[in-house]
Amino acid sequence: MYKNLIICFSLILTTFPSLAQQTEKPNVIFILADDFGWMDMSNAGSQFYETPNLDRLAKSGVKFTQAYTASPVCSPTRASIMTGKYPSKTYNTDWFGAPQPDEISGHWTRDKPLKPAHYEPNMALEETTLAEEFLQAGYRTFFAGKWHLGESEEFWPENQGFEINKGGTSKGAPSTGNKYFSPYNNPRLEDGPQGEYLPYRLGEETVKFIRAHRKEPFFAFLSFYAVHTPLMTTPELEEKYLEKRAKMGLEDHFEPEWDTKSRTTQAHAIYAGMVEAMDQAIGKVLDEVHAQGLQNNTLIIFFSDNGGLTTAEGSPTSNLPLRAGKGWLYEGGIRVPLLMNWAGNLQEGIEIQTPVISMDLKPTILEMAGIGGEAEDEDGKSLKNLITGSEDLENRSLFWHYPHYGNQGGNPGSVIRKGDWKLIYFFESKQVELYHIKDDISEKKNLASQKPQLAADLRSELFEWLISTKAAFPRPNR
Repeated sequence: MYKNLIICFSLILTTFPSLAQQTEKPNVIFILADDFGWMDMSNAGSQFYETPNLDRLAKSGVKFTQAYTASPVCSPTRASIMTGKYPSKTYNTDWFGAPQPDEISGHWTRDKPLKPAHYEPNMALEETTLAEEFLQAGYRTFFAGKWHLGESEEFWPENQGFEINKGGTSKGAPSTGNKYFSPYNNPRLEDGPQGEYLPYRLGEETVKFIRAHRKEPFFAFLSFYAVHTPLMTTPELEEKYLEKRAKMGLEDHFEPEWDTKSRTTQAHAIYAGMVEAMDQAIGKVLDEVHAQGLQNNTLIIFFSDNGGLTTAEGSPTSNLPLRAGKGWLYEGGIRVPLLMNWAGNLQEGIEIQTPVISMDLKPTILEMAGIGGEAEDEDGKSLKNLITGSEDLENRSLFWHYPHYGNQGGNPGSVIRKGDWKLIYFFESKQVELYHIKDDISEKKNLASQKPQLAADLRSELFEWLISTKAAFPRPNR
């Protein structure tokens, strides 16, 4: 009898590996892309870009179809991931290094009707970051790639909870040395062989960390500089996509977007090469997790810090059917890919359509790792029960506040999304745009004049939230 019970219990543990491993601390690998758009995965429908490793993450894990960043630009979103707070609360509302309102006299925004709001160019050391939570829980912590969360060394990863920092500085792009190719001239990343490609190097550094700490719980944050400008890839990948572009008969097409134009075709060969190189580096990390037998005890997250770049700096990608891209409060600027994968612990190949936002990632990861969850002073909600299917996420409004002129053409504004309705308030014109996102994902039909009461109600709720967060506002430029 006892022998049969032992056999049955063994079968249960074999069938449900999470039960066998619940006493272990799970590893966490967070992969963050830069400027990677909602449509930039072949799994999302791209016919030009090739992302087999991201596709396998999605196929064997959970894919969120309505995941949002806290901002249409990078630093605010990155801070929201680390803190679990809206950027309007921490005043990290613009990319770090953007001109302050008193510095615009020599800037391209000097003749704009508004002075952008003041913002804090550092993620405060007083914040308890996601990495610090893991460090306090006994994890080994590692960072590789783009940081862009502080103007000086005092605010770099090693002072924000990461034991190891490979490449994270104040820079928002690889703008020193040979940029995407070694020598990098990066004070936190040793130069590699002449011509070494940065995405590959960051993947290799992550692999080395996993291999060295495979017997300890670890938190690895792989934060690619790709696919941010400057647009640079290897000659082999560029040639591959030039040939693919010609074979597919692709051409560059654009459509008007306010005072600029937005790309409507994915046909940029160099950008496609950057996408594939990043995907290859991700593949190396995934392969190492499996090679070490860690797949059943490792939660992997993939996310982007804002939407794809469509209206400036080469306009390398298209987010269609989403409108516009990086720097804009339309869907193309804030809706991004989000994948979660944990072999044997999460359902495979499911899609979640519930709107979620970058502040949710911190409490979700901490709760899934069993070391924390939602904090009273934070804005994110844990998605654990939503992911496991045990219960839906309560209805809530989501908010955005970008009181700045975007380098890509966007104007200062704030947003509320409530259910399927989305309202954008523009500070310059003091006008609103109202869209039903479920029926109009491309935000072509402004319904504000047709539904004035709904628009007024949403505008009121938006400003109540702005006031409650003590948000900073743009001012007249006199």
